[in-house]
Amino acid sequence: MLPDTVRVKLSSEAAEAISVTPVVIQEIAIRELIGHLLGVAGKDEGRVRELLLRGTLVSGASRFRWTGWDAAAEDLRALLATFPDPDPTLPFAAERCVRAVLRGGRHAIEIPREAGERKGLFQREAFWDALMALAGGASYAGYSYRERADRYMREWSADEAERIRAASGGLRYSSLREQIRAASFTAGELFVPR
Repeated sequence: MLPDTVRVKLSSEAAEAISVTPVVIQEIAIRELIGHLLGVAGKDEGRVRELLLRGTLVSGASRFRWTGWDAAAEDLRALLATFPDPDPTLPFAAERCVRAVLRGGRHAIEIPREAGERKGLFQREAFWDALMALAGGASYAGYSYRERADRYMREWSADEAERIRAASGGLRYSSLREQIRAASFTAGELFVPR
């Protein structure tokens, strides 16, 4: 039987020269802990069991530690079944997309919906609208447990990439606008929460 909550020590894994960070101890729901594990291990029952037994996980800038235990396979399997599975039959839904990542250049360019939707003064169309208009026909690329979203990929033609660069003029954030204009991206990764 899996416990309802797990006592976890949280600490920061921030990369700094000398850092003294406090350790926070809190009780978190087993489902929340499993959610963090899925972000690292995917829905691989064996790896999740191994992480639960090990009692440690680094996720992003946080380190989680707990007293490890050997989870019963059937209980863990039942809990894992409550998390989403990849579903390639889901079409891309631009109206629900929350984040886009332009890929193919030296650096990936992260574009949260909120940043792309903000229009500059005298702008008729937001950058996000132009990007989503070009993203139609994106292909299913799997489910991201870390992002808790379905992932879609869209390859851009040279003409489409130029249209995206041109639309970036409507962005309010000059640093994001300059990144998009200078990058040689060839694809977009799009995230739609389920």
